[in-house]
Amino acid sequence: MAPERAVGSSITRALRVVEAVAAAGDGVTAKAIARRLQCPLPTVYRALGTLVEEGYLVRLHDLRGYGLGYRVAELHRSLTEQMRPPAAVRGVLRDLHTDAAAAAHLVAFRDVELVVAHVDDCTDHPRPDTLRVGEPTAAHATAAGKVMLAGLRPARLSELLARTGLPQLAPHTVGDRRTLDRELMRIRSDGAAVEVEEYEPGLAGVAAPVHGADGELLGALGVSVTRAVFSERRWQLERAVRAAATRAGRLRETEDWRSAGARP
Repeated sequence: MAPERAVGSSITRALRVVEAVAAAGDGVTAKAIARRLQCPLPTVYRALGTLVEEGYLVRLHDLRGYGLGYRVAELHRSLTEQMRPPAAVRGVLRDLHTDAAAAAHLVAFRDVELVVAHVDDCTDHPRPDTLRVGEPTAAHATAAGKVMLAGLRPARLSELLARTGLPQLAPHTVGDRRTLDRELMRIRSDGAAVEVEEYEPGLAGVAAPVHGADGELLGALGVSVTRAVFSERRWQLERAVRAAATRAGRLRETEDWRSAGARP
């Protein structure tokens, strides 16, 4: 048992070193890392040596410190590729972006996390800054997230919310379970969800579920716009999103979405 604990401890320290370098930025020194982690300097040097050798960190001689290595970027690219929907589905998002003049996105469950699978945007119609492909997003505060929550069994919904909570992200984020349950009931009945300044101040969104041929909830497709644009074009945006979600669900390639991970 002792060797296993030692290996686990060294792996944990190495991960903490990577996190410390990421937080500090290029040029952080071993001494600074040791202070941040409250870890002996020789231990930090050993972890740094292994991480540099394996490509997870780089030694920046000009800055006399360390930075993230390129293996980290490779891992992120691998994750985004695994989440990426089929080409035909990406085409639906591209068309929605163009037709609705709004940033379009697709979310799906990856085990118990709601993750952004794809985004189609541009400089004129940008995504929210915190909506990043391959990363979890707040299910209770986004229109697409609430669509996915509405499709969960009650026990699974309670389990997920117990893990994530209902953090206040913006002026109108739903902060209590009773209010959220009423909202999810409405979404189940209406077949679409909206949010106004629940995810980010000044932003709004609308989303609809993407169902497979067998009725399985594959994901949620939505758009994000400014609050002002939403007020002017809410029904146009909702019609476009509903049509795009129906179109995506009819694609035979939607079976490939299973590669994004097991859904609750």
